[in-house]
Amino acid sequence: MGFLGATLDYFKAAQFRQALSQAITLGMIVTSALMVWKGLMYFTGSESPVVVVLSGSMEPGFKRGDILFLHMNKDPIRTGDIVVFNIDGRDIPIVQRVVEVHEHRGAGEVDILTKGDNNDVNDKIMYAHGQHWLQQQHIMGRAIGYLPYMGYLTIIMTDKPVIKYILIGALGLFALTSKD
Repeated sequence: MGFLGATLDYFKAAQFRQALSQAITLGMIVTSALMVWKGLMYFTGSESPVVVVLSGSMEPGFKRGDILFLHMNKDPIRTGDIVVFNIDGRDIPIVQRVVEVHEHRGAGEVDILTKGDNNDVNDKIMYAHGQHWLQQQHIMGRAIGYLPYMGYLTIIMTDKPVIKYILIGALGLFALTSKD
């Protein structure tokens, strides 16, 4: 039983080391992705440097599923800028074009009105109850570039959560069963 027992112990230890190595590799991948995201946040000045267009309100310029790259700097927001903003009480960022800007002299504040290119009316009805304008703190960033249709996977996973769980499960299974 000495040789057989030693062989079994060796394989158990090797499997433990392999599982530990895979867990560490998975942790490094997740940590690296988070570091890249935080780096993008720092360099773009935006809390969300990349967003997916979720509706057709900006067609024909941006279509549902396009990925927008955002940047936020100290330059004032101007009419015609395409901005992404959050409304109090809503979690989903909105992509629209600035149609009016009112600057308050001396205060350094601005009132911003937006509208989708494909919409007939401005966005006042979408703002929080009693809110008629957006302020600077609502703006997440300005669009500086885009990738057409590359965000459809995000839309599909949001519309059909079971696909998201299948994809995450398959990736986790792949990570745990890979030999390298």
